[in-house]
Amino acid sequence: MKQKLIKLILARSFKFTKKPTFKLASGKKSNFYFNCKPTTLSPEGMLLIGNLLYKLIRKEKAWKAVKAIGGLTLGADPVANAIAYTSQIKGKPLEAFVVRKEPKKHGTMLWIEGYVKKGDKVLIVEDVITTGNSTINAINRAKQCGLKVMGVVVLIDRQEGGREAVEAIGLPFKALLTKEEIFKAYKKMT
Repeated sequence: MKQKLIKLILARSFKFTKKPTFKLASGKKSNFYFNCKPTTLSPEGMLLIGNLLYKLIRKEKAWKAVKAIGGLTLGADPVANAIAYTSQIKGKPLEAFVVRKEPKKHGTMLWIEGYVKKGDKVLIVEDVITTGNSTINAINRAKQCGLKVMGVVVLIDRQEGGREAVEAIGLPFKALLTKEEIFKAYKKMT
């Protein structure tokens, strides 16, 4: 399943140029980019991501009491939804939630959407982590809303300091794929 997911990411979500032309969320320029949405929003991508990340989460003893998974909208949303769907099929449901970039301006005016409440143990998920700033924003917002963040799970680690930033605030970090693994597969293709 992991190899199928790497092939799907290479086909749909990975871009590479010789010169740094892609502007990242951090403001830095890069010669490669992962636009994961064409993968995370595809039926095959959801199946693979849901199963692989669910398995990764369930392997961790410290995460057995986790009730929900979610992260900063929009990148984390399809990842969290794929895991939640898979968890229901496996008989050990995990709720999905969304961390908004700003509170809703009407109705309940919530920062976090989903069936979670103060004190719930949660994991923050992300499609791609670079510096970790977006992930840490999601962690901080979840904590401010009373959730107990138990760790971070990402689809792709660009290996540019994100893992270290998360671990520096005392949270466990797991990545399904790394830039290194994807580049290795990319080089075999070219």
